[in-house]
Amino acid sequence: MHNWGQFRCCPTFAVLAALGMLPLNTFAQVSNELSGQPSAIPAQSQTTNLSQVVQPTAKEVGDALMAHQRYQAAIEAYKKVPGPSADALNEMGIAYQMMFSHQEAEKCYEASLRLEPKNANVMNNLGTVYDSLKQFSAAERMYRKALKLDPKSALIEKNLGTNLLAQHHYKKGWEAYQAALAIDSQIFKNSVSPRVENPASTQDRGAMNYYMARGCIRAGQNDCAIEYVRIALNEGYTNAKKIEGDLEFAGLHGIPAFEQLLAAQRNP
Repeated sequence: MHNWGQFRCCPTFAVLAALGMLPLNTFAQVSNELSGQPSAIPAQSQTTNLSQVVQPTAKEVGDALMAHQRYQAAIEAYKKVPGPSADALNEMGIAYQMMFSHQEAEKCYEASLRLEPKNANVMNNLGTVYDSLKQFSAAERMYRKALKLDPKSALIEKNLGTNLLAQHHYKKGWEAYQAALAIDSQIFKNSVSPRVENPASTQDRGAMNYYMARGCIRAGQNDCAIEYVRIALNEGYTNAKKIEGDLEFAGLHGIPAFEQLLAAQRNP
């Protein structure tokens, strides 16, 4: 499974106050790092007692619980959404996947797609499940179907790139990363953790981290790139000489952390 920023959902942070999970004057400041926007809050509600807040819907309760990482409780809330609801099923799938219940997540995404067959977001999420189950070809097909519906999605392009790298299609994977960066130069910003979740061999992970480093450089995230280079080196995919000869990394030369990393590789 990849970084959870690769999912598409839209939690309603406004409901946190209604559930007593977040101060009423605070939830409006919570940024939504996922697709979609939190529900707008009427100005007068900021001075309203919690007891006067309109009773949230089951969907809003589920979204709020998701925001607090209470995934099982969120699933129970989504089950109460009048339906069938493609949106609620997608959110349930995300909740199951966050708990590593991949088969249950797959069922939810497939049920959601039966209701909305052309939902690119759900296709993307289903693709990440297939990747987690090592069904890389099925995942690739799902990402490509999603891109036909949403060709300007940097997120799906990035997921496709990671998938292709896992299949040893390094050139195509790098091309997908470049396509993602062309759409959104900050697409790697939500992937600053120097780890690509993938059940592949150490060599494959090293390759993916190497190309992730390249992607970070293209996005202007040098610190992130250096961390990915460090892991690629540790996993034996590359070496200091190859890094020095790769023009993609030219901009890192002169940065103390990068120079120290290469020096340590030359003189273990």
